[in-house]
Amino acid sequence: MFVLVEMVDTVRIPPWNFDRQLNEAIAEELNKKLANKVVFNVGLCICLYDITKLEDSYIFPGDGASHTKVQFRYVVFHPFLDEILIGKIKYCSQEGVHVTMGFFDDILIPPESLQQPAKFDEAEQVWVWEYETDEGAHDLYMDQGEEIRFRVADEVFMDTSPTGPTAPASDAPAQPGQSAAPQAEESGVKKEAPYTLIGTICEPGLGLLSWWNS
Repeated sequence: MFVLVEMVDTVRIPPWNFDRQLNEAIAEELNKKLANKVVFNVGLCICLYDITKLEDSYIFPGDGASHTKVQFRYVVFHPFLDEILIGKIKYCSQEGVHVTMGFFDDILIPPESLQQPAKFDEAEQVWVWEYETDEGAHDLYMDQGEEIRFRVADEVFMDTSPTGPTAPASDAPAQPGQSAAPQAEESGVKKEAPYTLIGTICEPGLGLLSWWNS
């Protein structure tokens, strides 16, 4: 679930931190920059593990800060495929069951990956496993806050780097008194998560812990 990733970066230390130990100042700057951030194709950065190499520091003309090239190892949340994890149900929607690990919320179990047969209860806004027994079907609800065991089936990284402004629909110049701003807000574009895990529970032993404990 957690891995150590070797990284290299050039860290800028402002002059008012020159009185501190270099290692401490660099560690603080690295955590400010990376902690709780997703690095594309790497995972969710948690915290600095250690610094393996410090190169010489330089001060450039016009900038009073020092710049140091650093090699370090960082703790990253990046589960491997088919790993079994335990989280809590955050909420349910037509898209599936949304799961949180407490520090990471972008986990989705799509409808086709639930225990089958399953249905979505519109009134309660929960997914239900229609468990078949000799006495008939029993509805097992996937309620919010319940602990759930799932297998990591896939991962999706999205490049959320800033992009340039979208081209206006018309090349005609704006008339005086008219706004030429693109209608980005009106389009209602959904914000994409930079890192999403796709889970599955359609196997024996997977799903709500209460199903298998009782």
